[in-house]
Amino acid sequence: MTTDDKPVSGNQRRKMRSAARLYAVQALFQMEAGHQTVDEVIREFEDHRFGAHYDEGDMLDGDPELFESLMRDAVNWQARIDQMTDRALVAKWPIDRIDPTLRALFRAAGAELTQSDTPPKVVIMEFVDIAKSFHPEGREPKFVNAVLDHMAREAKPEAF
Repeated sequence: MTTDDKPVSGNQRRKMRSAARLYAVQALFQMEAGHQTVDEVIREFEDHRFGAHYDEGDMLDGDPELFESLMRDAVNWQARIDQMTDRALVAKWPIDRIDPTLRALFRAAGAELTQSDTPPKVVIMEFVDIAKSFHPEGREPKFVNAVLDHMAREAKPEAF
């Protein structure tokens, strides 16, 4: 993988993968809120968000392969991921009743937990960090950690 035809260091690659996860959460939220297709949202993010320059600052380049994989897997496996999330949630709070940002986060994380070989602890850490970026003062990151831990143990029990 390169950016502007320069080799990417390991640290830069990690940042690009982290950015791809954040963009996947944002894109899944946008899909649900705006009733857009996965292809429309992938194209928009890759064309207009990855590495975009704004007066307020620059957006990070995202890993396009990870981003597209998370998006397609979250959509293709949504029913399975939502059921797994429901099992991790308190019975009175099914996935359709939680905050839409967290719902998008659980779907992106669930896609990576179930469809990739990324170690579950890495997935949990990355998506808890994303929850912190959306909810820096709240209890949501602890909630996300608990739900993702439950989901990871179901998806990959051999990793624990």
